[in-house]
Amino acid sequence: MILNLPKAPMIDLSRNADGSSDVRAFARDVAEGLSREQKRLPSRYFYDAAGSELFRQIMELPEYYLTRSEFELLTQHRKNITEHFTKEGFFHLIDLGAGDAFKTKILLKELSHQQHAFDYVPVDISGDAMQQLTNSLQQELPDVQVQAVVGEYAQALEWLQVHKSERKVVLFLGSNIGNFDADEGLAFLSSIRGYLDKGDQLLMGVDLRKDPDTILLAYDDSSGTTAAFNLNLLHRINRELGGNFDLEQFRHYALYDPQEGVMRSFLISQQQQQVYLRSLDRSYTFAAWEAVHTENSRKYTMNQVQGLGQQSGFRTDTIFQDERRYFADVLFTAV
Repeated sequence: MILNLPKAPMIDLSRNADGSSDVRAFARDVAEGLSREQKRLPSRYFYDAAGSELFRQIMELPEYYLTRSEFELLTQHRKNITEHFTKEGFFHLIDLGAGDAFKTKILLKELSHQQHAFDYVPVDISGDAMQQLTNSLQQELPDVQVQAVVGEYAQALEWLQVHKSERKVVLFLGSNIGNFDADEGLAFLSSIRGYLDKGDQLLMGVDLRKDPDTILLAYDDSSGTTAAFNLNLLHRINRELGGNFDLEQFRHYALYDPQEGVMRSFLISQQQQQVYLRSLDRSYTFAAWEAVHTENSRKYTMNQVQGLGQQSGFRTDTIFQDERRYFADVLFTAV
């Protein structure tokens, strides 16, 4: 059955003890990235309120096959997937990088329909996204107990280890694992395993290798929405760190390497320029046509995915795929 409990308040691990928002990590990471010989900005900072809305628009683009592929496989396999979750009774369903939970709601509705005992713990760095999700779930699935957590994945998993002692099922959907390089991905999955008990589960989404042109178009759409999504990161730096980036002098550039299976996104400075960040009291020089790396999106073979799970302390239980085999959700069990 479903636990019909009072709605829990949102837990915000991104705030200081006095309730103020902590931008120090953002400032530190921007300073470190722009000080490198090859400049970079972390993709996790894409998702402020404006960035989250732009990504919602990206998911609806005809070129962006990823969301449709995963939505299709979750819809097709929802009963089988949830049956794997519910074999051992009550569990916490922990959704890392939940966003608007557009795809997760497929599983939530199935679990609710079958009246299984669970609660839902969406985790995201965007407080705006978590507040909107909490509100929408109160309307759509009022019987599901929701405990939203705002913060980095490691913060949230540490908090969950202390406060949620029952069995855990972790969702890491949407090919988010592809944002890490190979070593980082292994370290990240190993860290997740470290917060789980033997028998806990992980359902992880992976984008599979396919026609390189199909992949490239998904990250460089004709409408320019993906470009706006990347450029919004400079908007955020201007707003939160007192920057004076002139967005007209930067452009988005996407590149896919089919040998490595890595999609890379950049912001290109179209002229020599200096940018000042007031909160850091520092200026950064950009050469004409200098690139700032903003995102990797790694595409996997199934052998690579299963090897990654095994090295991280998981056993591969079941692989769910869409009909075109563009995408896979892989169910792992902690061993």
